[in-house]
Amino acid sequence: MYTVTKEIYFCYGHRLMDYDGPCRHLHGHNGKVQVELEREHLDQKGMVVDFSHIRSAIKEWIDRTLDHTMLLRKDDPLVPVLKEKKERFYLLGENPTAEAIAKLIYDYVRSKDLPVQQVTLWETESSFATYRGS
Repeated sequence: MYTVTKEIYFCYGHRLMDYDGPCRHLHGHNGKVQVELEREHLDQKGMVVDFSHIRSAIKEWIDRTLDHTMLLRKDDPLVPVLKEKKERFYLLGENPTAEAIAKLIYDYVRSKDLPVQQVTLWETESSFATYRGS
C-alpha cells in the first residue's frame, strides 16, 4: 500500500453543549488536520494523488467552510444571534468535538472520490482525534 498525507492548518471556534467542563464556553483552536490517502497502486504519474489536487480539493473547502468559523451543534441557542449578526458558523448534528470534526472532514474528502484512509484533527499540540472509515 502507498499512502500520502497532507497537513492543513485552520482556526476555528466552538463550544460543547451539555458538557460539564470549561469547553462548554465559547473558545477557539489553532487546528491541524492530517488527511491520509491510500492506494494499492500508483497512478500513471507515479502518485497516490497529486498533492496539489489534495490542496485544491480539501484545503480550499476547509478555508471556505471551517476556517475562522464557529462550529456549533445545530440546536445551540447561539445560532439565532450569529445569524442576526451575520457571523460565520457551521452547524453539526452533534457536539463539534475533535472526533466529530475529523469525521466531517473525512466524509467531505470521501465525497470527492479521494481514497481517504483516515483523518486526524489536532485540537492542540498534544490532543488529537482520528476518524477511519469502516
